[in-house]
Amino acid sequence: MSTTSQSRWPSLQTTSLAPLVAKVLLEGRAFFALIAIIVVFSMLSPYYFTVSNFLTMSSQVSIFGLISLGMLLVILTGGIDLSVGSVLGLSGVFAGFLLQGVSLEFLDLALFPPVWVVVVLTCALGAFMGAINGTLVAYFRVPAFVATLGMLYVARGIALLMTNGLTYNRLGGRPELGNIGFDWLGFNRIMGIPIGVLILAAVAIAIAVLLTRTPLGRWIYATGGNAKAAELSGVPVKHTTVTVYVLSGICAALSGLVLASQLTSAGPTAGNTYELTAIAAVVVGGAALSGGRGNVQGTLLGAFVIGFLGSGLVIIGVSSYWQTVFTGAVIILAVMLNSINYQPKKKFAAGDSKSSASNSDSAQRQGSSM
Repeated sequence: MSTTSQSRWPSLQTTSLAPLVAKVLLEGRAFFALIAIIVVFSMLSPYYFTVSNFLTMSSQVSIFGLISLGMLLVILTGGIDLSVGSVLGLSGVFAGFLLQGVSLEFLDLALFPPVWVVVVLTCALGAFMGAINGTLVAYFRVPAFVATLGMLYVARGIALLMTNGLTYNRLGGRPELGNIGFDWLGFNRIMGIPIGVLILAAVAIAIAVLLTRTPLGRWIYATGGNAKAAELSGVPVKHTTVTVYVLSGICAALSGLVLASQLTSAGPTAGNTYELTAIAAVVVGGAALSGGRGNVQGTLLGAFVIGFLGSGLVIIGVSSYWQTVFTGAVIILAVMLNSINYQPKKKFAAGDSKSSASNSDSAQRQGSSM
């Protein structure tokens, strides 16, 4: 009896090794994809694997990485936010409007607010737009897709009305007006690291702490897992829903500030289709569109995968049309892998339990007969 049990161990170990390796590759697919992208493009171009290029690419990633983090919070609750690209564009335009000076005709006065006031007011605008989305979804039961799609057009239309379709240029400010320093967000560096990357890192750490160390984080996952069960358990589902949309709006506003600062200009069409890039980064990072699954690390990896892939294609001279094709293929592949990773395994577990029970019964009968 002992010899037969010992002979079974090697086969069990070899058969259990393959699923373990597959699980590691599947759950770490964003990390392995990023490594593969870096290796491939480093071999194709001598200019890719350089510190300056990595910092430049990271600075570009920070723009849609910020809205991806906000999108992650919304998707974790089972929602979607299609308005982040338009809110990004509106935030940049609003900041440009303030930096150009606010005219008070009845007082014959023009106000030029300092940069920190511009940043605070712009983030407040993003929070306000997000609060409207969250209220429509949570209290008026408007589907998230419809509510945020409507806000996409509203925010873009307001940006066009504010600028009359034009662009605010030269947002660096003037010393005599006291509104200089806006370009600091886009061009300055601390210890060689672009400010935009540092902002992305700070927001990522804050959201990671929120999701893992606070009751709100547990409510977000519970709402995405099963909203009805969470509400019956005492989770403030409506409050949680509004909060994640507010945070998504703030992230979009920060992204709009960083982009406008890098360009020292703000146009009403900025951020067009960025909502799709944000969704792609969240999906590539392993989050489930149905809600309840995902984390900050995966979303950041997904953003860097998309950003480094696009930059690599530009460096080796691939047409922008093919870049769109490759990005779409990556999204489809990521959704397929998510479907495989999150498919229900109850049937398999039941089958395994039945087979293990029958094996134990047969073993007991054999032992008793011996």
